[in-house]
Amino acid sequence: MLRRSGFVTALVGLLLLVLWTPSPASAGARPAAGGVCAVRAPGASAAAERAVAAACAQVAAGVWYTWGGGHGPRPGPTYGQVDPTDPASEHDPQRLGFDCSGLVRHAYAEATGADILNGVASAQFYTHRAAERFTAAQGLDPLLPGDLLVWGTSQRLHHIAVYLGAGTMVEARQSGTKLMVSDVRTSGYHGAVRIDTGPVTGHVFQTWGTGVWTKAEPSTKAARVYAFPGPTTIRVKCQKHAEKVTSDGHTNDAWSYLPDYGAWVTNIYVQGPAWLEGVPTCTT
Repeated sequence: MLRRSGFVTALVGLLLLVLWTPSPASAGARPAAGGVCAVRAPGASAAAERAVAAACAQVAAGVWYTWGGGHGPRPGPTYGQVDPTDPASEHDPQRLGFDCSGLVRHAYAEATGADILNGVASAQFYTHRAAERFTAAQGLDPLLPGDLLVWGTSQRLHHIAVYLGAGTMVEARQSGTKLMVSDVRTSGYHGAVRIDTGPVTGHVFQTWGTGVWTKAEPSTKAARVYAFPGPTTIRVKCQKHAEKVTSDGHTNDAWSYLPDYGAWVTNIYVQGPAWLEGVPTCTT
C-alpha cells in the first residue's frame, strides 16, 4: 500500500499528465504520422522523385527554416533575415537554411541541374513550366509526388510545399522550426502545380514594368487576378483586340491570354510589337 505522501505525488503527476497539451507552436510543427520523408506514392516522373529526394535530404540534415533563406545568387541554403511580422524570426540571420520557396527552388535545381524555379511562392506556382494545374476543389487524389502545393489566394500566395504522396508533404514551414514532413493542411489550400522539367513549350515572352495586374477579362474594369512584381517570363496562348488602354506613354487595344494565370494582360506590358508575332487570335 502506498504511503500518503507517495499517493499524493502519484495523483498530482497523473493530473498533470491529463491536463498537459502541447503548445500551439509545438503542435503545429509536429511531423506527419511516421515522419517518413520520401516518395510515398507511385506515378511521379524521375525528375519529380529527384526533387523529393533533394528536399528530404535537407530534412535529414536537420536544416532550419529561415525567412528569406535559399534566395541567394545560386540555389542552396543561405542565412535568413528578420521577418518584421514574426517575432520568432529574430534568430533567422544566424540560421543557414531555407524559407518555403527557397526549399522548392533548391529541390528542383538539384533535380534538373538548372535553376528553373527561382522566385517566391507565387512565381513558382504561376511558372510557365507548368505541365498541369489542380484546384483545391479537386482535392489530393490527382496529385503525384513532386507536385507543388500552395496556400493563399490568386492575388497573394504565401506558402508552398512539395507533395510526397499519401496526404503528406515536405516543407519549410515557419521560423523557429526545422524543415519537416507534415500532413497536408486543407485550411487556406489554393491548389497545386506539376512542373514540366523538359523544354518549355508555347509562345513565351517577357513582361516589363512593376506591379502590372492581370485581369479576369480583357478590360481594366475586370477583377484583378495577380500582379507581376517585376519583369516576368510568361506563356501566351492567344491574343485579341478588346478595350483600348493607354499607360506609360503607350496605347494599345491588344490583350494576351495567359493560361498559367487564367487571366489577361494588356500587350502594352509584354515585350515585343503591339500585336505579338506568331501568337494566334483568340477564338473564344
